[in-house]
Amino acid sequence: MADEYKKPYFILFNGITDTLASLDAGKLGEARERLIRAQQEAEDAYISEEESNAS
Repeated sequence: MADEYKKPYFILFNGITDTLASLDAGKLGEARERLIRAQQEAEDAYISEEESNAS
């Protein structure tokens, strides 16, 4: 069960790390886009994992 959270976790972790770099550089718009992208990618990864476990 914990494995289904691994990929989404890493996507979010890396997205947040990248966002922090954007914030440090003063790129607020880029930071916002990175967070949105990370959220969408993590959700897609979770749904995909759920679907493959249901098969």
